[in-house]
Amino acid sequence: MYANTAFKNPFADFDFSKVAGEFKFPMVNVESVVETGRKNFAAVTTASTAAVESMKTIATRQGDMFRAAMEDFSKHGSDVLSAATVEEKIAKQIDFAKKSYDAAITNGKELAELYAKGQTEAFETLSARVADLTEEVKAAIAAKK
Repeated sequence: MYANTAFKNPFADFDFSKVAGEFKFPMVNVESVVETGRKNFAAVTTASTAAVESMKTIATRQGDMFRAAMEDFSKHGSDVLSAATVEEKIAKQIDFAKKSYDAAITNGKELAELYAKGQTEAFETLSARVADLTEEVKAAIAAKK
């Protein structure tokens, strides 16, 4: 029954280019995409560099604070040992405790300010890039109309 008829591909005469030509595909500006990627990468690099520099500054400052605390502690030990009476030793201990507390509060505030400054610098860079990117997208959409 089917032996005499040859198979005919139903898509053999179909013109795909005619159908594809009716679709309107948007043209992609490759240079614009590359430039946007470059700007995004530059912003992330700048923000990352700011964050790393901030962490280096904080680590250095913490090291300085620790060193100063150890020097004060060593000096305090000598002062307490050189005190003649128990009352003088107690007074020196109380003074050292107050001085240490004040230094801890001051150092904590300084470190908090350094953290905040570093985060602000990094996020300002990224926020500026997001704002620029938003304007670029708006301009691209307006140009298409």
